[in-house]
Amino acid sequence: MKSIYLACVVTLILLTGIYGSHRTGSQPENGKRPDIVIIFTDDQRHQTIHALGNDETITPNMDRLVEQGMSFTRAHIMGGTSPAVCMPSRAMLMTGRTLFHLEKKGAYIPETDTMMPQVFASAGYQTYGIGKWHNGKSSYARAFTGGGKIFFGGMSNHLAVPVFDFDSTGEYPPEKRYTGKKFSSELFAGEAVRFIHENHQGKPFFLYVAFTAPHDPRMAPAAFTALYPPDKIKIPENFMPGHPFDNGELYIRDEKLAPWPRTPEIIQQNIAAYYAMITHLDKQIGRVLDALEETGDARNTIIVFAGDNGLALGQHGLMGKQNIYDHSVRVPLIFTGPGIPENTRTDALCYLNDIYPTLCELAGLPVPATVEGKSLLPVIEDPAAKVRDEVFLAYRNFQRGLRTDDNWKVIRYNVNRHDTVQLFNLNEDPWEMKNLAPDPAYRDKLSALTDRLYEWMHRLDDPMDPDKPDWGKVKKKNPADGNSPSAGKK
Repeated sequence: MKSIYLACVVTLILLTGIYGSHRTGSQPENGKRPDIVIIFTDDQRHQTIHALGNDETITPNMDRLVEQGMSFTRAHIMGGTSPAVCMPSRAMLMTGRTLFHLEKKGAYIPETDTMMPQVFASAGYQTYGIGKWHNGKSSYARAFTGGGKIFFGGMSNHLAVPVFDFDSTGEYPPEKRYTGKKFSSELFAGEAVRFIHENHQGKPFFLYVAFTAPHDPRMAPAAFTALYPPDKIKIPENFMPGHPFDNGELYIRDEKLAPWPRTPEIIQQNIAAYYAMITHLDKQIGRVLDALEETGDARNTIIVFAGDNGLALGQHGLMGKQNIYDHSVRVPLIFTGPGIPENTRTDALCYLNDIYPTLCELAGLPVPATVEGKSLLPVIEDPAAKVRDEVFLAYRNFQRGLRTDDNWKVIRYNVNRHDTVQLFNLNEDPWEMKNLAPDPAYRDKLSALTDRLYEWMHRLDDPMDPDKPDWGKVKKKNPADGNSPSAGKK
């Protein structure tokens, strides 16, 4: 696979000029706060970066970030209270709040929640937002002092993204919307490059670049699609033709992107298209990194690279992100820049909402009282340090889970008034394939993890009450279209 990878990289260099210059040994400029760049991707799961173990993906610029900084290999989202999981995920990133303390599932951010860019703007930063924003128009004007190529929504045709220019009033009337003329990743990266080259205000800047790739529709340019012949793509070890039981959300839009039963060929096609989107995205990220190098800003810039949630694409018979298996709740997270150790990895458990207090502390700014995330600065200073012993996971009122630092995971399902339980030892079973819950030998482990799960539900103000035997009314009937996740199964 290594030779295939190298050959593909060479091809990609010739096609697109994908590589840029590298930054090493970065140090902050004396007396100046660091600039901040957050690069946020859409539906990119944690297993998608070549340098972090995926021998199929071609990601030289993400690899470049891995080499230059610290990779958090067990970063998670807390989950979602909406099928559009990215909406609460992005709200948690911007507010540092926990899942059940969001307003309207993250579709709206109240003025009582101080958003991350607001803290930096108060400290004299120029804050500039680009790309996807799924958390209300009025909050955008509060968050940023400027912006461009702003997309309000969850997804769009990548070749026809409806965007706005920045509106300080927060109104964004429909008549001001226009269609971007480039592929989404090129559109947003181009705006970021323009901002970096034209930023001459003498202020430190906070730049937020939120891509809509690799979210479907997966329609990468042909040169990138050609890098991934579907018949060469590996089938995930936990591939299934359908999920073995009703998890509460088997009929959502994402799950209908492939027919039932899932077949290896269909999954290979979907993964190949997904990887092509990621490699095309990687090239655009390289443009942003190169612009920082060209302007000299790189030596004093902290870069955070992260994804908003993962994606199944055939694992466990699922296609979407509406679940709390690792493929859907673990995300890439990389920090680079002054004060960040290079080419370092840590397995410290963390959430996306930990980014907020971490950046505040790295920039020497106060953390608002409303922020519930934990600073990762202790881990940056010592990669063996821990800030969390476990992470709580949730999806709507259907699923609740807990993952421990020693890699045990419990998931409980509340579907059709049934309480299905899974218990995984992720040290021995990283693909979450062997459910140990029915085994009497693990009764005590299951009981202890369940008790801790229920403690977390109370602590986080979970609207589902674990003290009641019935967790709530759940589950619409099967859709009338005749598709069934169990089709073709015995």
